[in-house]
Amino acid sequence: MADLATEAAVDPANWTCPAPLRDQPVVVMGHGGGGALSAELIEQVFAPAYGNPTLAALTDSAVLDLGGARLAFSTDSYVVRPLFFPGGSLGDLAVNGTVNDLAMSGARPAYLSTAFVLEEGVALDVVGRVAHAIGAAAEAAGVTIVTGDTKVVESGHGDGIYVTTAGVGLVPDGVDIRPQRARPGDTVIVSGPIGLHGVAVMSVREGLEFGVEITSDTAPLANLVAAMLAVTRDIHVLRDPTRGGLGASLNEIARASGTGVRLRERAVPVPDEVANACGFLGLDPLYVANEGRLVAFVPPRHAEAVLAAMRAHPQGGGAAIIGECVEDHPGMVVVATALGGTRVVDLPLGEQLPRIC
Repeated sequence: MADLATEAAVDPANWTCPAPLRDQPVVVMGHGGGGALSAELIEQVFAPAYGNPTLAALTDSAVLDLGGARLAFSTDSYVVRPLFFPGGSLGDLAVNGTVNDLAMSGARPAYLSTAFVLEEGVALDVVGRVAHAIGAAAEAAGVTIVTGDTKVVESGHGDGIYVTTAGVGLVPDGVDIRPQRARPGDTVIVSGPIGLHGVAVMSVREGLEFGVEITSDTAPLANLVAAMLAVTRDIHVLRDPTRGGLGASLNEIARASGTGVRLRERAVPVPDEVANACGFLGLDPLYVANEGRLVAFVPPRHAEAVLAAMRAHPQGGGAAIIGECVEDHPGMVVVATALGGTRVVDLPLGEQLPRIC
């Protein structure tokens, strides 16, 4: 009987996979993680349904010519759990996330809309706290909320509060920032330490303690981008590495541009508390979400001046050069490790921690 039990235990038919399968006929959590499953959902479902050349660029915000002006337009939904976490809240993310998506095209964000989906039974004082957080974040980011909507769903058919924001901003003349513009030789710069947001949310969600409170990095980045563009408008790529972290963002850029990216592991700024938490939980900091960081691809002749401008700004004080864009291994990201080896940083399948924004 023991032998039969052993055979049953190792029978592959009894195995389960913690990662969602690629041929799932239904939506799984990984489809919202900003990785390979998200890309497949967009490419196989949404793009064929209403694809067009503007959408095909798959940038954080679309740049549109309208009435002689270049407008950036973006929309995003926020389903973070819990609603409040160290350093921020659902309200902060709803503003900063959309403001940052606009800024990643070089735009100066101007106006936002907000749409609330409320679950029956949620406390009105909680709704008020989120609304006030949105108002305060909008004021800090220099944007105005000009329209919105509210819907209510039955108890048990939501999760408290979901918020969707959309925004518009103006793109300055001479600015052309998109992932397809990455070029071999470009210097890769990150604006500060990575991984803080994902670990902050995880710590309160799971009740984990790491000996020190880790706070989210959520912040608006439009003024930092403006400072960079004041040095040169010839910045090739900007991306805020949210879902899927820095690793996913760099893979998206490499694939869109047909170039390779080579990082130096020791140059990537990972705070000790994030490294310790990731080591304890078996996570890779490169895939942990950020909400107040950007990664930039800058022509090498401008790199040092842009880096100096970033470090002079409150949101870029920890900026660092972490690698370069290369001709080798097009579409791939690799890291030169501290031990002298090289490892591939692939596009994650889903997300290490879902619902972080």
